[in-house]
Amino acid sequence: MDVDIASLPLVGGHPALDLVNTVTPRVAVRGVLPHDHLTDPPALLVWGRRAELLDESEARAVAQAWRADPGAAHAALDAVREIRDALHEILLAAIGEAAADPAVTGRALDRMTGRWAAAAARSRLTLDPAADPVIRLWMGVAPIQLIPDRAADAAVSLLRAAEFDRLRRCPLADGGCGWLFLDRSRNGSRRWCRMADCGTEVKARRLTERRRDARSVNRQN
Repeated sequence: MDVDIASLPLVGGHPALDLVNTVTPRVAVRGVLPHDHLTDPPALLVWGRRAELLDESEARAVAQAWRADPGAAHAALDAVREIRDALHEILLAAIGEAAADPAVTGRALDRMTGRWAAAAARSRLTLDPAADPVIRLWMGVAPIQLIPDRAADAAVSLLRAAEFDRLRRCPLADGGCGWLFLDRSRNGSRRWCRMADCGTEVKARRLTERRRDARSVNRQN
């Protein structure tokens, strides 16, 4: 999927899954190496805004803070990548799509716990009688760390409340990309991350293979 972060499809059904899906394909497949769409801090900021982890005014504050401290901007990018990759490990283990290795899963859970605990330490409770809910926990109040903190919160929220029986992986064995998504179809039959991408690509590739095989048979006859 040769697109930049501004047009990368958000198909996971949850911001944390869309974060996992910022690598295409999710693992090396058919000789294609994974491409990380979170190439630099500006790309991360674009993605965070698109995924609605922060609003426009917060995005401006983050951009200003990162311009003043480029090192911190890259540290934030590294933190988000760590959250993303730990979440990927955990989710694959949860749905049985990864080889059972308690040590690998345990390390991923520890990394996620550490990132979430740091985010919680930079958060606050607010009261607004006119809002719903009245009491709200604002995860992340330091602009430099805002996106990593919100990403950690989204990841933990997904893990605590996900319907794992609805969690799917775009099928690598059948030519998919390995992205994760929540299947909200009525009968639970969604197979591809997007039919317009992986589903259509696989169908076109199979059609090409059938035509090539047919030509080969005709030449032999």
